Amino acid sequence: MTLAVFHKLLAIFLTVGVGYLAARARWFGEVTAAEARLLGNLAMNVFVAALLFRTAARIDFAALPWPVLMAYFLPALALVLAVTLWQRRAAERDGPAAPATRAVAATYGNAVQLGIPMAAALFGEPGLAIHITMVGLHGVILLTLPTALAELALAHAHARLHGASPLSSVLWMTVRNTLLHPVVLPIVAGLAWNLAGFGLHGVVDEALKLLGSAVVPVCLVLIGISLHAHGLGGRFADVLRAVAPVCTVKLVAMPALVLAVAHGGFGLAGVPLAVVVMMAALPVGSNALVFAQRYRLLEGEAAAAIVMSTLAFVLTASLWLAVLAWMAARAAAA
Repeated sequence: MTLAVFHKLLAIFLTVGVGYLAARARWFGEVTAAEARLLGNLAMNVFVAALLFRTAARIDFAALPWPVLMAYFLPALALVLAVTLWQRRAAERDGPAAPATRAVAATYGNAVQLGIPMAAALFGEPGLAIHITMVGLHGVILLTLPTALAELALAHAHARLHGASPLSSVLWMTVRNTLLHPVVLPIVAGLAWNLAGFGLHGVVDEALKLLGSAVVPVCLVLIGISLHAHGLGGRFADVLRAVAPVCTVKLVAMPALVLAVAHGGFGLAGVPLAVVVMMAALPVGSNALVFAQRYRLLEGEAAAAIVMSTLAFVLTASLWLAVLAWMAARAAAA
């Protein structure tokens, strides 16, 4: 753990704390869960949408390091499916979209506000270049599949509630709601714009960049507001037990799986291997809360998972860096 990364962690906690204190001090009146959700919808429908559209519209497919990307995203997507299946019993208690919501928390890391300075501090320009390329596809890939899974679960629940529907109707509802989702729609539109070769006018690109730059501060403040709105203080032990499994998957199981696939399956070593493993080891990202608020469930749990995993990252990051150092020393001695 470098000093630069530690300072970034402190800055994240400070920003979350500002949101919590602002809500607690009622700087903008009494904040309810519904009002916190309104801010989350603003973040997803405007700021996150602008960021995703701009990212998809600017992808240079010819220049992508496909082996490195597959070494990360294939196990990540497999883990999304595994967590969704693992949590399917929770759907009856928490809602149809609960398994996919927990899958986002278990796989979507804080790749920007924490991941970028970490990659720069630990791996220099070569590692930062790989990390930024992965960031460009991070939301495009790891938010699309959970969205489709959540919408499929909701379509099935709607069919059961209103009587059996033909499979074609369920699939049509899933496809329609997935494509119109504020995460997927800007991605699809951006990819179509990219493939059409239109390019982005300088003014449009600057406007999208400006809107996208609001994602990090708004989402971090939103975490603090949500923690206050959901009143987690008196149920700390219960919250800790609820988020511990997801945090363990995110901080331990995901980097272990990526390490096994990247090194054993794709033969990665050195800086590329270290970058993908540490990308997988990042704590839960703020989009997990925005995703939960979209479906109006597990919002308090998502906010707590972000905070708890970021705290635990101080220890788990050191563990994975030690594993990578041991592997590098072993390879050098061979």
